[in-house]
Amino acid sequence: METAKDTIKNTQKTSRKTMVGVVTSDKMKDTIVVKVSHFIKHPKYGKYVSRDKKFKVHDAGNTKKIGDKVTVVECAPISKDKHFKLI
Repeated sequence: METAKDTIKNTQKTSRKTMVGVVTSDKMKDTIVVKVSHFIKHPKYGKYVSRDKKFKVHDAGNTKKIGDKVTVVECAPISKDKHFKLI
């Protein structure tokens, strides 16, 4: 028998990570590569440095082109490398 705590845990959704980046490749079918940049403070020197990371994103219908600014959200794994989709 479920308790009140169990039903609350089942109904709550986890927050999904959203990021903004620039499309760097659109050569694959239904997939784009998005480069996300962020600034971090260097632990020793205190200077802010830019860090980039590329993510493969599901783009149904190949709607985006290179250079477009896009917002992506985390989702369940679609393939081995793809676990983001386009908003």
